[in-house]
Amino acid sequence: MTERQYTVVRNDEHQYSIWPADRQPPEGWQAQGFTGPKDGCLAHIDEIWTDMRPRSLREHMAATAR
Repeated sequence: MTERQYTVVRNDEHQYSIWPADRQPPEGWQAQGFTGPKDGCLAHIDEIWTDMRPRSLREHMAATAR
């Protein structure tokens, strides 16, 4: 039995998740070019998602800090 494959996906707020590789990501989510077993995808997300704040919050905070 082969291990299920997942794809790392990201939404417009730059939040990450995983989605079964054999299915189209839900509306609002885009594949990020990394596919593998669940543990590998989650490890990849841990490496790249260093700021958990949504994009809109980061932009708002940057704008109000000026």
